[in-house]
Amino acid sequence: MKAKKILISRTDSIGDVILTLPLAGYLKQNYPNLTIGFLGRTYTQPIVKLATGIDKFFNWDEVASADSKTQAEFLKKLNYDTIIHVFPKKEIANAAKTAKIKTRVGTFGRLYHWHTCNKLVNFSRKRSGLHESQLNFKLLKGIGLDIIPEKRNISNYYDLELPAASEKWQELFQPNKFNLVIHPKSKGSAVEWPQAKYIELIRRLPQNLFHVFITGTAEEANLVPELNQLQQENLTNLFGKMNLKELIGFLTEANGVLAASTGPLHIAAALGTHAMGLYVSNRPIHAGRWAPIGFDTKVFMHDKNFKNPVDAIKAISVDEVVDHLMEMATT
Repeated sequence: MKAKKILISRTDSIGDVILTLPLAGYLKQNYPNLTIGFLGRTYTQPIVKLATGIDKFFNWDEVASADSKTQAEFLKKLNYDTIIHVFPKKEIANAAKTAKIKTRVGTFGRLYHWHTCNKLVNFSRKRSGLHESQLNFKLLKGIGLDIIPEKRNISNYYDLELPAASEKWQELFQPNKFNLVIHPKSKGSAVEWPQAKYIELIRRLPQNLFHVFITGTAEEANLVPELNQLQQENLTNLFGKMNLKELIGFLTEANGVLAASTGPLHIAAALGTHAMGLYVSNRPIHAGRWAPIGFDTKVFMHDKNFKNPVDAIKAISVDEVVDHLMEMATT
């Protein structure tokens, strides 16, 4: 491999970014002299900066609204010889070409990559049976590496520095209980379990064994009003109370996280916290593609094929989740 400085471009959501971090970890573990940069967005910076395989984070938001010349100058000043467009974005591809980055890796599936990239890789994410984290490795063919790790080995490449929760949030944990974080919303990135199911779950968990924390933004609280107004002794409502950096530290020290396929679930899995995901079997949003990757994960997914993903997520029973949580809390 001739590359010396590789810029990984992934300027989309937190969950997608998390599943790209093993790519950087693999490169750093196997080619320690490589300089690896990450081009991302402001809101994903806190999690990217925990990845020891990444030498530097660059914020595309600084020039996202600028003209094409300014965007190209931004990339040129970074002085990287290779860019891998993990998340294809036309203006970044154009800027990378104008900046004369020597090796520009993209996919055949994007027509603008045909004239902006000089290394094209042909594969389809939607039709593949591989996990999203494995699919990212296919792009390494553009730099001469034909490697796709087994799904069970992907976690070895996270290499995250584990942050501690601040004292303010640590004080909320109950030392003699299973501290469960529920993140009910996904900002539209996943099919979501109904709030009635979460409410039933919370009410059925023994209060002497569990303390439940509900997380999310203040805006998301308005989308689940009954859940937001739920009150009981072993429940703490944290809607709108934490920024991402604080949430990451909190998830690190929680005993478990329950959510749909969304950023906090993937963060928890990467950090080594027990991550429990609620999924549907419908392509392309099924667990085979988007399950949390970590050493301690669990997927809930109904084995029946539903045409409507909403029906599929509703079919996951509260009983199944309660049984699993009880096993976790008592063993």
